[in-house]
Amino acid sequence: MIIEESKMRGVRFVVFLLFALNTVSFCFADNVTYDHRALVINGKRRVLVSGSIHYPRSTPDMWPDLIQKSKQGGLDVIETYVFWNLHEPVRGQYNFEGRNDLVKFVKLVGEAGLYVHLRIGPYVCAEWNYGGFPIWLHFIPGIVLRSDNEPFKAEMQRFTAKIVDMMKQENLYASQGGPIILSQIENEYGNIDSAYPSAKTYIKWAAEMATSLDTGVPWVMCQQSDAPDPIINTCNGFYCDQFTPNSDKKPKMWTENWSGWFSAFGDAVPYRPVEDIAFAVARFYQLGGTFQNYYMYHGGTNFGRTSGGPFITTTYDYDAPIDEYGLVRQPKWGHLKDVHKAIKLCEEAMLATDPKTTSLGSNMEATVYKTESGLCSAFLANWDTKTDATVNFNGNSYHLPAWSVNILPDCKNVVLNTAKINSVTAISKFISQPSKDDPSSSGASLSGWSWINEPVGISSQSAFTKTGLLEQINTTADKSDYMWYSISIEMNGNEHILKEGSGTVLHIDSLGHTLYAFINGKLIGSGKGSNGNRKVSIEVPVTLIKGSNKIDLLSLTVGLQNYGAYFDTLGAGITGPVLLKGSQNGSTIDLSSRKWTYQVGLRGEELDLSSGSTSLWVSQPALPTNQPLIWYKTTFDAPTGSSPVAIDFTGMGKGQAWVNGQSIGRYWPANKASNGGCVDSCNYRGSYSSNKCLRNCGKPSQRLYHVPRSWLQPSGNVLVLFEETGGNPNQISFATREVESLCSRISENHPLPVDMWTSDEEARKKAGPTLSLECPHPDQVITSIKFASFGTPRGTCGSFSHGQCSSKQALPVIQKACIGSRSCSIGVSINKFGDPCKGVTKSLAVEASCV
Repeated sequence: MIIEESKMRGVRFVVFLLFALNTVSFCFADNVTYDHRALVINGKRRVLVSGSIHYPRSTPDMWPDLIQKSKQGGLDVIETYVFWNLHEPVRGQYNFEGRNDLVKFVKLVGEAGLYVHLRIGPYVCAEWNYGGFPIWLHFIPGIVLRSDNEPFKAEMQRFTAKIVDMMKQENLYASQGGPIILSQIENEYGNIDSAYPSAKTYIKWAAEMATSLDTGVPWVMCQQSDAPDPIINTCNGFYCDQFTPNSDKKPKMWTENWSGWFSAFGDAVPYRPVEDIAFAVARFYQLGGTFQNYYMYHGGTNFGRTSGGPFITTTYDYDAPIDEYGLVRQPKWGHLKDVHKAIKLCEEAMLATDPKTTSLGSNMEATVYKTESGLCSAFLANWDTKTDATVNFNGNSYHLPAWSVNILPDCKNVVLNTAKINSVTAISKFISQPSKDDPSSSGASLSGWSWINEPVGISSQSAFTKTGLLEQINTTADKSDYMWYSISIEMNGNEHILKEGSGTVLHIDSLGHTLYAFINGKLIGSGKGSNGNRKVSIEVPVTLIKGSNKIDLLSLTVGLQNYGAYFDTLGAGITGPVLLKGSQNGSTIDLSSRKWTYQVGLRGEELDLSSGSTSLWVSQPALPTNQPLIWYKTTFDAPTGSSPVAIDFTGMGKGQAWVNGQSIGRYWPANKASNGGCVDSCNYRGSYSSNKCLRNCGKPSQRLYHVPRSWLQPSGNVLVLFEETGGNPNQISFATREVESLCSRISENHPLPVDMWTSDEEARKKAGPTLSLECPHPDQVITSIKFASFGTPRGTCGSFSHGQCSSKQALPVIQKACIGSRSCSIGVSINKFGDPCKGVTKSLAVEASCV
């Protein structure tokens, strides 16, 4: 017995040790509270920088790298929504596997030494299908979502408690030594709550319900000015520097700083200049903010049918600091990293006192954080949209470009100006992979196509007949994008509508989102809604025959509505009227109230063609192309290397795609943006809006679709497509995302690199502005200098040119300093390059290649 007891003690000790080793890396805090200035962690106020990464918009294989790049970029916190419809697709049946593994994601964040803000919601918006609500909620009798409604509150409380309990079971709240320091209940309800009569009582209930779950960490509500104590109300938007919380006991927090904007099929692609984001961030911390979150820091991909909107693209790149494929976007990532470092240099003074702001002139002000012990940090801001200025502050003169902020950690020296970028700029491009017929091919080639035709109209045993036109979402319960409406009409030849010269047309009104009309098996017309108007109305000429005529209408959703008051009640599908009209003789046949036959989904979905495994595939030399309703299958080898992979869907119309049975989402390259509204360069000065800076006009809204490396095998991969409108799969190709060039442009009046702030003042004076280049991958070196000019260079990365003056020494100096090394740094001064034009502020511009 003594020996056995000794063994048991040893086992218990080993178990305890293993548990300690597994949890020590995210053993952060015992206590998280807040006061009027900041979140207080273990009794200490904190200035925190956060970024949103949504776990299902990437893959578990990508998570560690995304988290590490976030940490390297200066983040303290990772923020994520919790997606109810992913985790509970059927009431009481849960899925926390693979991309849905929330616990694993939170643990990885903690193991990296970062905190977590868990936005449970459980309404998320997020351009996500149905706002993150599971569709089965819609069918609970008497339910009214997001209101003081007993059926809804019961379900919301049950799911919220489920998530909180999961986190507690894994000891993931900071109060348990885990990384979660904040949780959110509800989401942007204040934007639309005026439409709900019970809004105030609902919000009060939600707050009480959340706090009763006893997480030991604060709860927030974003965009909710009447959030009851102790809930912290927070700001979302492009700018939140003027935001004030609803109590002088709550800190100023910004839960969504929009780093760009989402894109929609049929629209141009928005982007936001980093100088403007940096300005917004610095202004927020200048005026008393202490917690700021980028939405998004990594946007990722709307795999499967997860995109909402409707009409939100499969890409959710969001012009974020880390792009859809997991690569850092430069200079956005690097410049914001410098901003974070500069702000953290001010943290001690910022948290010790309240800010004091004074005017420096028109559209300019200084904010000072100064303590009795002598700590002092300052922010000097110029929010004029056109005019640079020189200001006097504390007896010194400072240059302030328009729409910029100077950060002075010691109230004297400028460590950073938000409009002056020290970070490199990277040009990334997709490089098409050669075909198998090319002798230089390195894989990624498509090997032979086979196909299966999707039947037009009703083909399923589960079809049913009803009188009148049915709304689509209530009928499909979103089990498929597709629903057939089918009717046969008999014509005896005497109808006025068939008379010669009647000009018969088929008129269809639909709530959206896309519609295809077939007469007697032939596609005769189609229509589509848009991001601004989901409804579809078409009139197409028809030729009817004597006898039986078959009308088959295929109605599609392109992601369900995710935002707005009562968004869950907005329907889809053909609600009519459906009319046959003789445009010349005025005769009309209304088909709306007749008997229709319905089929939810496609025959190919019923046969699980997306897996590629059925024996029904047809392989013949003549591949049918440019035909509607056809399934295609091919095999391919993965591109060599480790660069991110995309499929270029040039040549296809609209449909869905699967790789090895995994859905990469909806493709729609035929849907192009209008030609107007894009600009070659975007002036960052002045307030940003989602239509201010646009790219891709006149081109497909999305041409390239992310295929995660972890979904691929070296060879024998299966690609399946369902093409709705017609395309040529022979034009499809693979591409890898590669960094083509690195650039930097630094002027003589740039601040020093932020990293040099730790040097003594004398060393900083000697150093001066510095241009730095670094290859993105550890195994790369700089192999060539494409351009170098010291003087007055013109243009931007990829299109630099020499200005009126340029030093002849620039190219050889840069070549000597950089070629053969992964990174290099060069002082920007006339001592290094000579003075090609006296009395002019000069810049050094460099473009380099890494291999």
